[in-house]
Amino acid sequence: MIFEQGNLYHIFNQGNNRQRIFFNRANYLFFLEKIKRHVLPFADMLAWCLMPNHFHLMVHVNELELPIVDGGLGLCPGATLSRTRTKTSSRLPQSRTRTTTTIKTQSLQHSIGVMLASYTRAINKENDWTGSLFRSETKANCLTKNEKITRAWFVAQGVTSINIQEPQRQYPNICFNYINLNPVKHGLVKHCESWDFSSYREINRTTKPFLINRDRISEFGLKLLE
Repeated sequence: MIFEQGNLYHIFNQGNNRQRIFFNRANYLFFLEKIKRHVLPFADMLAWCLMPNHFHLMVHVNELELPIVDGGLGLCPGATLSRTRTKTSSRLPQSRTRTTTTIKTQSLQHSIGVMLASYTRAINKENDWTGSLFRSETKANCLTKNEKITRAWFVAQGVTSINIQEPQRQYPNICFNYINLNPVKHGLVKHCESWDFSSYREINRTTKPFLINRDRISEFGLKLLE
């Protein structure tokens, strides 16, 4: 995963050998809390969907790296991040030693890895398992870089469409709908509203925002297909 600040990304991974990663409702809710802790400090969420054996996140990256503060991640409003600060002075007596303060930081890429590893440990402990739960490589496709966007087909609710006239606006909307319509595509439910673990109901305002940032969704003109 390579991220650039200010871009949209589709992040996804699935179970190792396509095995399940969520086994009960509590697992889904636990993973959502992990997303809040490990992803939202770095990014705004535009769409998300948790499926029995995989997950999708669509995010706008705001920060690439954050300081670790009191066991969590955070950056005070208006603050700038400095990895290392060294205080020296030629006027100090030679007996005085230089002091260096290092601020521990964590990148978005590493934070996602921590999220998946900690979730895996919890599931393995719950089921008395060992080994990998997820595939070794988490994908992060940039949705707002023209040179990385190609023509593609998209099928939603029985209608096939081809992109793209304005790739920087239309391709994100294709991904936005793909993620929200995933439970219907995979036959888990007949209507997206029936799936508890996606952003569909948040976006349709039938539930309060839990992960999504509605202002960021509006900024990119993202709309659900009717």
